[in-house]
Amino acid sequence: MGHSNNPVESLSQWQTYLLSVHPNEIELGLERAGQVMQRLNIGSQALKIVVGGTNGKGSTSALLESILLASGYRVGVYGSPHLIHFNERFRLQGEQASDEQIIRHLQKVDEAREGISLTYFEFATLAAFSLFAEQELDVWILEVGLGGRLDAVNLIDADCSVLTQIDIDHQEYLGSDREQIGLEKAAIFRAQKPAICADSQAPQSVLEYAQRIDARLWLLDRDFSYEASMHQWMYRGPGMRRGALPYPALRGANQLNNASAALAVIEAFADRLAVPIQDIKQGLLDVRLPGRFQVLAGQPLIILDVAHNPHALQALAYNLQQISTTGRTIAVVGMLKDKEVQKALAHMTGEVDVWHCAQLDSERSLPVDQLSTFVKEAYAQEKNVAITKPAPVADQQPTVRPRVASREKSAAHIECFDSIVDAFLAAQQISTVNDKIVVFGSFLAVGPVLEHVQKAGGHEL
Repeated sequence: MGHSNNPVESLSQWQTYLLSVHPNEIELGLERAGQVMQRLNIGSQALKIVVGGTNGKGSTSALLESILLASGYRVGVYGSPHLIHFNERFRLQGEQASDEQIIRHLQKVDEAREGISLTYFEFATLAAFSLFAEQELDVWILEVGLGGRLDAVNLIDADCSVLTQIDIDHQEYLGSDREQIGLEKAAIFRAQKPAICADSQAPQSVLEYAQRIDARLWLLDRDFSYEASMHQWMYRGPGMRRGALPYPALRGANQLNNASAALAVIEAFADRLAVPIQDIKQGLLDVRLPGRFQVLAGQPLIILDVAHNPHALQALAYNLQQISTTGRTIAVVGMLKDKEVQKALAHMTGEVDVWHCAQLDSERSLPVDQLSTFVKEAYAQEKNVAITKPAPVADQQPTVRPRVASREKSAAHIECFDSIVDAFLAAQQISTVNDKIVVFGSFLAVGPVLEHVQKAGGHEL
């Protein structure tokens, strides 16, 4: 169906339309989207960087974007999912694309597909390719949506591929262990092209795949690394050292992994991307990405984090330990049912005093009563879980608050709510200035709370 028969006008109507044209929200495979991409005749001389992995994709993309923008390059970033507005998925020169720009390219995709059924994500991905090709950019940074091998982003022949941390997630699509999942994700690698892997414990399948296709694999702690001290850090690559670097403006223990991966990309393309040290420093200081251990100013402290799998929640628990507050920690959480929820929550039991579990506005939401049951079961398992540093990173603060070993583990208070915003409002009502509220889980948990806070205007972002 061409757009002439499509009465869709506003971007929100388009989003509804995109959800209606394909029976499944997720259907992996490159054939359908590949046919439409050929018809769109997308071409660009831009350097194309594809970023995959389980945790850290968004942060790595944002760090690379910020450094390249500081150095004067024209950059487009395609990421997913969005927290509040669909436009967040399409960034041009650090700004979200306008409704008009996005609609124009969604129309192009709709006309080119001629009856071929595309998923919501495939539609958006092809629209991003079309938009970026029109913009005469120097660099495209493209985040993989799910997996790698069969994700629509993999239609692009990457000049450089980045794999961030790999963990268990989306098992029904990617496989049940890190070896299988790693292999799916490594499929974004290309022969003879740089493949940056920021997981020092990369699955063997990733290493073997890179060797099999003759990708130029750079592995964290083997080919590139970082050293952290109290107030600064150093990057070491195969042929480049960058010292006295400021910590990234993104908070959290894993950000030096992500920043190192970004600098490895820049080193790998030193002949095409001349980036002076002052631009690297500026980019690290300027980077912004909502929902990644985002700490809102004011009291009580509010922390927003889209952590939802075991590795990410291990990092969140560690990061919470670095913030010294005298009061309680109130967790506001909503999760999707296709996650390893119980195993993930076990990392948080030592850090949380009060749980506000919420139903999310999605068919994929884990029912709230099931979520609260998982929290209770996580406490039963907690004695088997140790909170350790998620990565070999130096502490950014001199003091580390020890875990409160004396806390009565089974005594954490749990309440259930019909919506994540209700759960958050209730957390605010019971909190004192010395408490901290941590909102985590799905993007569908953090997004509505972030939107509520922005509208309420009570906290500086």
